[in-house]
Amino acid sequence: MKFKAEIDVMPLEALLDPQGKAVTGSMKNIGLPEIENVRIGKHITLLIEASGEEEARTKVDQACQKLLANPIMEYYSFKISAVN
Repeated sequence: MKFKAEIDVMPLEALLDPQGKAVTGSMKNIGLPEIENVRIGKHITLLIEASGEEEARTKVDQACQKLLANPIMEYYSFKISAVN
């Protein structure tokens, strides 16, 4: 079976996010001062071949831990859906 994974990788809340801080500061310049605490991360999609959803989840989790996210600075979450 094929599955689609949608992965979000974000900086840890305790860490400074320089991109997010710059965007937050720019919100005032474009007339949106009510928007604050912007955090910028990555959104990754991928297709995976697996015998079932649990196997797909395990493989995606391994990919995130080993390559897609830096656990020292980032956290990740993902959703899996079957592809027809």
